[in-house]
Amino acid sequence: MKNERKKFDYDLNYKELNLRERPELYRVGVGEQGVLLVEPYKSEILPHWRFKTPEIARESSEKIYALFLDYKKNGDFVGMDMARKFLQMGVTRSRRYANHRTGQKYDGPVPDDKKGRSGSHGRDQLPLDVDPVKAESAAIFREKYLQAREDPDYQRMRKEWQKKYG
Repeated sequence: MKNERKKFDYDLNYKELNLRERPELYRVGVGEQGVLLVEPYKSEILPHWRFKTPEIARESSEKIYALFLDYKKNGDFVGMDMARKFLQMGVTRSRRYANHRTGQKYDGPVPDDKKGRSGSHGRDQLPLDVDPVKAESAAIFREKYLQAREDPDYQRMRKEWQKKYG
């Protein structure tokens, strides 16, 4: 079936695992799964990930997209996918701050057993408090995210990866 794929494995010891050395363990998963776990990519990309203003978002998204192209040049699908995830996270986090100035979408803390997982976990959603500056940052990231996601080489490599590893 087309949508069957292995979920992102949160049980691996990412603090000690280098997925450049063990790429076969990487799973694309859904959306941004694992974006803040997978090394060495997290350490390579995260320092450039910023969205406070449109100018910062533009510089950040361009740098992350340049990393995407470097990974592509080196045939590193995991790096490409991680850069894509950071660009996607630039969209979603900017949108969250665009919709909720504090960045808090839900009322109350995340339950201890749900930390690191997205979702409401039974909490009420807070009312919208729109910030147009962050909305512009989200649009900037979205442009680069779509460029990465729609890249023909990325799409081909993703299909090959999923066929080979799940």
